[in-house]
Amino acid sequence: MRELKVELVAVGDELLVGDVVNTNAVTLGRRLTAAGLRVTGVSTVGDGLDEMIDVLTQAVRRADAVLVSGGLGPTSDDRTREAIAAVAGVALRRDPAIEDWLRRRYQGLNRTLTALGLQQADVPEGGRSLPNPNGSAPGVAIEIGDVQVYAVPGPPHEMIAMTEDRVLPDLLRRAGNPPIRAQRQLLTASVGEGVIAATLEPLEKELAVVGAVEVAYLATAGQTRVKLTSTAPGGADAVDAATARARELLGGCVYGEAGDTPAGVVLDLLRERGATVAVAESLTGGLVAAELTSVPGASASVRGSITAYATDVKAAVLGVDADLLAAVGAVHPDVAGAMAEGVRRLMSGTYGVATTGVAGPDPQDGKPVGTVHIAVAGPEGTTVLSLLFSGSRSRIREMTTVRVLDLLRCVVAGLPAEQDPSCTG
Repeated sequence: MRELKVELVAVGDELLVGDVVNTNAVTLGRRLTAAGLRVTGVSTVGDGLDEMIDVLTQAVRRADAVLVSGGLGPTSDDRTREAIAAVAGVALRRDPAIEDWLRRRYQGLNRTLTALGLQQADVPEGGRSLPNPNGSAPGVAIEIGDVQVYAVPGPPHEMIAMTEDRVLPDLLRRAGNPPIRAQRQLLTASVGEGVIAATLEPLEKELAVVGAVEVAYLATAGQTRVKLTSTAPGGADAVDAATARARELLGGCVYGEAGDTPAGVVLDLLRERGATVAVAESLTGGLVAAELTSVPGASASVRGSITAYATDVKAAVLGVDADLLAAVGAVHPDVAGAMAEGVRRLMSGTYGVATTGVAGPDPQDGKPVGTVHIAVAGPEGTTVLSLLFSGSRSRIREMTTVRVLDLLRCVVAGLPAEQDPSCTG
């Protein structure tokens, strides 16, 4: 068995200019890594033939296998087949069987097969076609020297199916069926990546001695993901032990594992207790309610929501004291608390949550951009947190959404509202 170095190449002008997010690279990297393969590079290139040839040439020089996504369709800018043939130093040939299949497929769809559409039947000499039951563009597989090159369609559902059915089995065979990578992920919210890493330093020192498990961190808006990975024999047991130790160190800062969401976790807690929640939002404009109601079965625990964006609506609908609003403005911890209490009362919820603040781009009432107040009102009283976030308007709103859901989790679970790695939940 040998380690197989795989490079990914994503094709398309739309990826370079930001019209489309390159989710294919993320999906392929995650899937190949989970299967025990090593992804050593990711490149993005536009539709220009010369640029594609240059990127593919470099990838073939570095890797044992290259997986290209995109550029296989029926338009003039779909030139992946042409680029691969150029790098291989061979001509393209028209495959009669694929041409016949294309004609029948287009006829069945009552669509016209153009001359450009027929280029989907072209295969580099010495290569083979990869069937695509989910679309019209077959894939390509060809050896260039001792490097295996694959090309799969760009549309994600076609790319995933072809990779799983055709590419991955071949890669694993070539790699000698490497051991499956054992991995666990712990999800935390409201605590910074640096603090999480410092808290897990004792664990990392312990693992450095054994050498069986690697720890990595991924920070997103308001959250930090801790990945514990091993490819060693018996790695799953080592990862499980390391995960238990990490949970011990992080305590209640951990809200879940891979696949969990803050909204899903808090709804499970509410459901277990027969409790409900009502939401009042200003700053987040409905994002909190949207997260909660995106979870199947949310109707059992979510009473409803109000987007009280205007100051007078906070008073008229939620019952926030008009004199308080006149005295301190809409962005104030007391207002957040009153909003949570008001929506709880209005909708007869076990808990009420609220957000208010300044998302930008300009300050409001003398409060700087990023000023945020969140609150949870419940049977034990009202908890209010005042925060200061940085970043764009959308980032501040996203971080606020994560933070208020995590505050609700802590209140419902009886954990400290101000989470830090010394908490024990």
